[in-house]
Amino acid sequence: MGIFDRLGQVLKSYFNDDEDPIFRDRRGPASNDPDLNAAFEELDDYLNRDKSTTDNKRERADFSGAAAEGEQKKIRIPEELRADFAELGVAFGASSDECKEAYKKLLKIHHPDRHANHEGNFKKATDKSARINAAYDRIVQWRERA
Repeated sequence: MGIFDRLGQVLKSYFNDDEDPIFRDRRGPASNDPDLNAAFEELDDYLNRDKSTTDNKRERADFSGAAAEGEQKKIRIPEELRADFAELGVAFGASSDECKEAYKKLLKIHHPDRHANHEGNFKKATDKSARINAAYDRIVQWRERA
């Protein structure tokens, strides 16, 4: 296939997309790249793998205020996590579901595989995805301890 044929396919796919594949629901493939699709499926599996055991524990507590068992015990969110919530683009003390959705959305945008063709963008995406992963991990670890 010639370079002009490939360029024509790229332009057609760019101009024929009615909506951004990043925000499209996961019923269909988000891209034509099987490696990228496999990476996102692996991410979804990782995020949902122990949902049945840990989410039940997490849902019992309201991390923005009082505990669900009827006690009025306040759970304070450490001020160090403020930057982590900001990195995910959610309000300080956002629920675990909000954090998870923001995490997935940001990783889909900034995943290094999406920027593999451009070395500068690849490095930026790698750094950004590392910051997003670290922020989400710190929030999840705090909630598991709390």
